[in-house]
Amino acid sequence: MKTISVKPFVVAAACGLLFGCATTQQGEIDEIRAIAEKAAADAAAAQQAAAAAQSRADQAMSTASDAKAQSDATEAKIDRMFKKAMYK
Repeated sequence: MKTISVKPFVVAAACGLLFGCATTQQGEIDEIRAIAEKAAADAAAAQQAAAAAQSRADQAMSTASDAKAQSDATEAKIDRMFKKAMYK
C-alpha cells in the first residue's frame, strides 16, 4: 500500500487561508481608511462652519453692543431733557 503525505495539503490549505484572509483584511483596511478620511473631511468642514458661525456671532455681538451704547446715550439725553423741562 502506498501512503500519501498529508503535510503538503495542510501547508497548502494554511497558505490559502492566510492569503485569503490577508486579501480580505486589506480590503477591510482600505474601507476603514476611506471611512476615516471621510470622517476627517467632515470634521474639517464642521470646524470651518463653526469658525464661520463664531465669526457671525462675534459680529452680531459687536452690533448689539453698539446698539446698546447708542440706546444708553439716547436714554441719558432724554433724561437730561426731561430734567431741564422740569426745572423750568
